[in-house]
Amino acid sequence: MTAAPFLRSIVAVRSSVPEDAFTAEALGTMREGSGVVIRDDGLVLTIGYLITEAEEIWLTDHAGRVVPAHALAYDQETGFGLVQALGDLSLPALPLGDAAAAGVGDAVTLADGQGHAVQAAIVARQEFAGYWEYLLDDAIFTAPAHPSWGGAALIDARGRLLGIGSLRLQMARAGEVADINMVVPIDLLVPILDDLLTRGRADRPPRPWLGAFSAESNGAVVVMSVADGSPAEKAGLRRGDVISDIRNEEVEGLADFYRKVWDSGAAGTEIPMRVVRDGREAWLRIRSADRNDFLKRPQLQ
Repeated sequence: MTAAPFLRSIVAVRSSVPEDAFTAEALGTMREGSGVVIRDDGLVLTIGYLITEAEEIWLTDHAGRVVPAHALAYDQETGFGLVQALGDLSLPALPLGDAAAAGVGDAVTLADGQGHAVQAAIVARQEFAGYWEYLLDDAIFTAPAHPSWGGAALIDARGRLLGIGSLRLQMARAGEVADINMVVPIDLLVPILDDLLTRGRADRPPRPWLGAFSAESNGAVVVMSVADGSPAEKAGLRRGDVISDIRNEEVEGLADFYRKVWDSGAAGTEIPMRVVRDGREAWLRIRSADRNDFLKRPQLQ
């Protein structure tokens, strides 16, 4: 069975964000992508950055019909966002698949809400660390890349949802550099879905957030920038700082940096950090925060 019969379950997502929103400068005030109907009552799964701090959301089906919607939840750890249609979508829910069973070489379809589907294959299953304090232990990577990846649906050969498109990246393949998509596995949603629907967030302590945008260079973690008003900025962390230690433990790459920060305790924990700046070492103490406290809450339309 091909994925084609299920493409009508994928909708276009458009959101409007206030100009004074915390994420407005980085992500823009008008955001467009896709989402997938996962319940017959119009519950739509998307990638969270499309709806973060959104004051208005519209869903558009393949026939061009537009329905207003409301942001229900954005889970920082997985990156998933949930949207509830405020009108009758009358679209079938896409069944959830088993992402853990999907392997390298499997044929898949990555499809957006505009009706554009890319026949692809899974080219890697591996850890992914994002510069915005984000980490997946087992992300899905597909090629060729979809040009409209944000919130796109990854569908297996049986027409089941395997994940949600998040990024477009580059990977060396067969001696050449190729564009690929990173997809968040659907299995990460299942354990937290009920909590997201009833509480608006997963039932776990929020991770400590610093507000540092970092990259890995030859194994070293280098600060690219810090968010305005963030714990990192208040503590004096600067662009170009190399983060060498957390709590007297050496940092071995970006993923290790995040894990050491998150293992320090819940949001609000103070994080001692050694940095190298202009060839000199210095210790900073960053009072972490809950990133959600910096974001505007969605208002029911």
